[in-house]
Amino acid sequence: MSALLKPTDKPLNPHFSSGPCSKRPAYSVSALDISTLGRSHRSSVGKAALQKACEQTADLLGLPEGYRVGIVPASDTGAVEMALWSLLGQRPVDVLAWESFGRGWMTDISKQLRLDNVRLIEADYGFLPDLSQANSNHDIVFTWNGTTSGVRVPNADWIADDREGLTICDATSAVFAMDMPWHKLDVITFSWQKVLGGEGAHGMLILSPRAVERLESYQPPWPLPKIFRLTKNGKLIEGIFKGATINTPSMLAVADYLDALNWVEENGGLPWAVAKAEANLAEVHKFVAENDWIDFLAKDPETLSSTSVCLTLQASGEQLRDICTLLAEENIAFDIESYRDAPAGLRIWCGATVESADLAKMLPWLAWAYQEVCGSELAC
Repeated sequence: MSALLKPTDKPLNPHFSSGPCSKRPAYSVSALDISTLGRSHRSSVGKAALQKACEQTADLLGLPEGYRVGIVPASDTGAVEMALWSLLGQRPVDVLAWESFGRGWMTDISKQLRLDNVRLIEADYGFLPDLSQANSNHDIVFTWNGTTSGVRVPNADWIADDREGLTICDATSAVFAMDMPWHKLDVITFSWQKVLGGEGAHGMLILSPRAVERLESYQPPWPLPKIFRLTKNGKLIEGIFKGATINTPSMLAVADYLDALNWVEENGGLPWAVAKAEANLAEVHKFVAENDWIDFLAKDPETLSSTSVCLTLQASGEQLRDICTLLAEENIAFDIESYRDAPAGLRIWCGATVESADLAKMLPWLAWAYQEVCGSELAC
């Protein structure tokens, strides 16, 4: 055992925040197509840009025929709330929760919508609940990837193809980073500021034909605010999924999102983005295997997130804060503290906008900072 020397090689990009996430490599605002700025989002150029965002998203993700993609207000949260308030109430609901956001949806369903026939299937941080308990005759609400726990579902084998209920999936830190079986999912939500490093305030709502059928055949008994309304006179408002957004979007944020989509497309599409996130996870995995003072919060290797990688350290909460402060002061890693409701630790974003080379340079600094704060002698 020997003390670690202070590293000298710094990451080119120290942005490892789990949201808003790092911009793509070589990003520049000057590269954006800003021809829509100052124009109405209802103008031909405005609607064309919004429609392109919906269509290019569907093409890159390889969505099945009949799936609709729309841009909605209030980020991923707004997209999920829109789905919950518009679709639930016809059937019993199973909520799967293993971190703060899943439990948050349970609160909204049980205390705000006040549905009676609701079942919470939960697990502690670091674990998945027993997915086989989900009833295919019920509507099922779940996150694909636990952004605050670093635990993802490994597959969708537990979702029945002949299900009667709808599957509503909060996938904000999974879309464009993980392989997802779209035919198993009826509602998928995500936001631009996660895997693609876009700007906040806009959500993406993806609906399967089964979800559209529910919307057109079921009217919830509660009033719906304007920004939640997806139907008119019993029919889906198709314009929402063709660029006619419910409220006024930021056309600058749209231009930024289109830039991110073009970047993915030019580099190999969805398989390339998924592989890049997995390669980043492998970089962290190697580091964890070599150091016994750090471990993944996820207990099952099959459930390790490849985006929001959550880590536990042999350190107190105060020491963890000092480690993060030290790394930020050295311009090595910004915003890597664990989520406020999660167990104390670190959360390192490893989505496609992060380069493996930057992770490889950052991690030795993490070991050095741990040594500086905790006074341990670590193996070189």
